[in-house]
Amino acid sequence: MPRYERARPGELVHLDVKKLGRIPEGGRWRAHGRSEQVKGRGIGYDYVHVAIDDHTRIGYAEVLPDEKGVTAAGFLTRAAGYFAGHGIDRIERVITDNAFAYRNSAAFHRAVADLGTVQRFIKPHCPWTNGKAERFNRTLQTEWAYRQVFTGSNHRQAALAPWLKHYNTERIHTGIGTTPITRVSPT
Repeated sequence: MPRYERARPGELVHLDVKKLGRIPEGGRWRAHGRSEQVKGRGIGYDYVHVAIDDHTRIGYAEVLPDEKGVTAAGFLTRAAGYFAGHGIDRIERVITDNAFAYRNSAAFHRAVADLGTVQRFIKPHCPWTNGKAERFNRTLQTEWAYRQVFTGSNHRQAALAPWLKHYNTERIHTGIGTTPITRVSPT
């Protein structure tokens, strides 16, 4: 099946949330081996909100405390600022799954409207429709979240910004044959 992509940067941005188990201070089983003392049960989750531009594949992510509508709205606003700082001045459309935060949140709908953006939803039970975000989530997991042993959630979170810089400016993407930052049209 041939790959598709939008014709220009900002035409479509994929949004999603990836839930990761929190890491207790001092590390979990990856740092200490498997034992009952270091399992870290019941300490909750970190929610990694992601945005990826369909044309350029520039990705942005933040680790946030929940996946509520107000949180997703703030993330969208910051993501738009991040994209603008990388040459994508306007987001025309966003595509999301049907999570409550995206479908039923007045704060999220207001953030979409404030950006002058149109929101689209994937067809229910068809996550591949939001495939670029799903693939970005998988890359986040293998190259950032689980690539090394972290001694706590804060340690993992601190490693996100350097990884995003690498992802957007240094890492060659096989789907596009170059780095994402090179696909931004000069303004």
